[in-house]
Amino acid sequence: MAFQEKSAWVMLGILLVLAAGYFMQVGQLSADAGEVINPQVAAVVKFTVAIIVWSVISHIALALFWPKDAQQKLDERERRIHDRAGHLSGLVLGFGLVTALGHFLFVGNANLLFYMGFASLILSQLSEYVFRIFNYRRAF
Repeated sequence: MAFQEKSAWVMLGILLVLAAGYFMQVGQLSADAGEVINPQVAAVVKFTVAIIVWSVISHIALALFWPKDAQQKLDERERRIHDRAGHLSGLVLGFGLVTALGHFLFVGNANLLFYMGFASLILSQLSEYVFRIFNYRRAF
């Protein structure tokens, strides 16, 4: 397994767990309030810092277990995999943001617009990791 694939698996797991926790918290607070709560800067910062800390820790661990692989540059196949995954995740982001904006035109809830946009960013990154893993696994 290529180092970049290992990295994608780790980041996929980290982002899935932290994003699920974040949106479960928002959902619970919104249910308690009876409406979509205002975005909380502290919660977004906490989420972002957690991603940074866990990704640094996990990549240090990956580099310690596979030091030779960690220092290798991307070959032509890996560059194509990253390019394709980035392109497809951009489409996911665009679709999510256009959907969020269209929803806002009809509903007019700015809090929901924020969360839909934020979810689009997260789904886009998750899809990039999934597309990378898929392309590493298939004969590209």
